[in-house]
Amino acid sequence: MVNLGIDLNGLSLKNPVMTASGTFGFGEEYEDFINIDDLGGIVVKGTTLHHREGNPYPRMAETPSGMLNAVGLQNKGVDYFISDIYPRIKHYKTGIFVNVSGSTIEDYIATAEKINELEHIPGIELNISCPNVKEGGMAFGVHCPSAVAVTEAVRKVYKKHLMVKLSPNVTDVTEIAKGVEGVGADSVSLINTLLGMAINVEKRKPALSTITGGLSGPCVKPVAVRMVWQVFNAVKIPIVGMGGIMNAYDAIEFMLAGATAVQIGTANFIDPTVTIKVIDGIKDYMTRHNISDVNELIGGMIIE
Repeated sequence: MVNLGIDLNGLSLKNPVMTASGTFGFGEEYEDFINIDDLGGIVVKGTTLHHREGNPYPRMAETPSGMLNAVGLQNKGVDYFISDIYPRIKHYKTGIFVNVSGSTIEDYIATAEKINELEHIPGIELNISCPNVKEGGMAFGVHCPSAVAVTEAVRKVYKKHLMVKLSPNVTDVTEIAKGVEGVGADSVSLINTLLGMAINVEKRKPALSTITGGLSGPCVKPVAVRMVWQVFNAVKIPIVGMGGIMNAYDAIEFMLAGATAVQIGTANFIDPTVTIKVIDGIKDYMTRHNISDVNELIGGMIIE
């Protein structure tokens, strides 16, 4: 028997495998493939204060070893989530996180306040990669003062687990991580997508309607592992690592770099059962290496 349970700064999860926002719907879409209760946690798709249509098509494009997306946070708003989605998923026996997005600090505050009232939602993931409309469209998460400001504002109204999702499109990710830790973040998740683009050379047109989009998949994993390791050496709060995880070895690599838990994203589109395979693979690895507690893996990289 091996222990897969982890402690995410006071929040207990049955194992370290979670799903990434925007890749797993609200969980119910995957019920035909896996038992949702077997997962450590799920992060439901990005939720905003008001209804959003998202960006025009095309908004997804396949790239070598990855994909670009510019969906644009399409969702029906937090009130719809509370009235129509929450009643259908609140029975899951797993950690349910809502990814919260916004264009102003006031949007974030209002959305977080509403979700704070939901008994079976133990945490939110604060998506600070959204454009800050009051600062000319610069993402909250690429500027330390704005990342700190939105985290601090939400912390004042949100009383449960506050996970802050960090952008990789920065010069020094540790500066942002330390900043949000200092104003009350319970954990950080990283990385969000890298900014990328692709061009259809036959048509001489961009592959995405927005020209640029978020790059995810195996191609970003080395960057993500590096950033997790850097943040692990800079903060004391737990890290949830993500970026190109396709199998158990990838997940273990993130944990050895310092992640307490991991999120699986793009791989869900390829294999809807991948999360369960990763959980089983971690168990197998621990058995083969005589590791009884998964927490021994966290930050366990050996540097000689």
